[in-house]
Amino acid sequence: MIGIGGIAMAGVIGIVKSWPIIRQAVGLAGREFKGGAKSGEKPVRWQLDISMKHVVFFIALALIAVLVFFWLGVIHTLWQALVAWLVVTVIAFLFTTVAANAIAIVGSNPVSGMTLMTLIVASAIFVSIGLSGTSGIVASMVIGGVVCTALSMAGGFVTDLKIGYWLGTTPKKQETWKFLGTLVSAATVGGVIIVLNKVYGFTGDNALVAPQANAMAKVIEPLMMGGETPWILYMVGAILALILNWLGVPALAFCLGMFIPLSLNTPMLVGGAVSYFVSNSSKDKKVNDARRDRGTLISSGLIAGGALFGVFAAITRFAGFEYTTPGSEQLTQILGCVAYALLIIYLIRDSKRA
Repeated sequence: MIGIGGIAMAGVIGIVKSWPIIRQAVGLAGREFKGGAKSGEKPVRWQLDISMKHVVFFIALALIAVLVFFWLGVIHTLWQALVAWLVVTVIAFLFTTVAANAIAIVGSNPVSGMTLMTLIVASAIFVSIGLSGTSGIVASMVIGGVVCTALSMAGGFVTDLKIGYWLGTTPKKQETWKFLGTLVSAATVGGVIIVLNKVYGFTGDNALVAPQANAMAKVIEPLMMGGETPWILYMVGAILALILNWLGVPALAFCLGMFIPLSLNTPMLVGGAVSYFVSNSSKDKKVNDARRDRGTLISSGLIAGGALFGVFAAITRFAGFEYTTPGSEQLTQILGCVAYALLIIYLIRDSKRA
């Protein structure tokens, strides 16, 4: 619970730090919407974006769709749906700016903290307007999902634009094709989640580890079901996040580590140790930087490959194929440890080739 409070406060800290960026973005959008560039001034190709009028039109269209979805699919009372829609609109607007700024500057997207903050605010508002119990939990989770998706999309797209700028692409073309990518991902990710839930589940023994989702459930349930909410522990976590920020320690990563189970923290600790060793294995700073970047690239490939094969394994099991091992449980654990050690050795040796 202390970790949850710290994660939520990390989201607030992100908003406060990014407030000047938010004001600048709003001002720039307003000037573009009113008149665009000055007369006779043509933007260079790598600064050419979609017209702000088109952006505003699609935002309005998306907000109308969200309102209709809330009213007809989640909350069947119009004024409660309007409240939920207003919460999503305001929070998504503020938090997506923070997420985009965080990705652009430090390469880290504080999705967890801002999503938990959204759930706390939304749950408190819903309880005050009489929406509680199971329906309140569903409404809060849907709102959290909408905001979380918006944050992830904003952070990911800023990364695309940053890489595109380095390569010399036209932002307008990236922004246009991003709509297609969004539709494809939205159409596929729902099916993947359903398959994973059917095969492994997200609760109980041998379930998929979903620390952020479990944190969301622990935040919402006491608020919506009338249980005792550990506000003191939340406040302790919030104060801890403020102290960490004052000391210059990443509050989100620290507090998320307090909540993540040991089975996930341990390999992350090993990975951090490998990264430290690789990035300090030479007296030449340029060599160390190159090795760290190569290690990051290799690790990213391992993460993506592991995720894809995990989905493939879930689909095959969903289709009826069961993976079995001829040896005992102890033998499979030993083989897993050996494979893990070999993977670490490969990561170190390949990273040091830079």
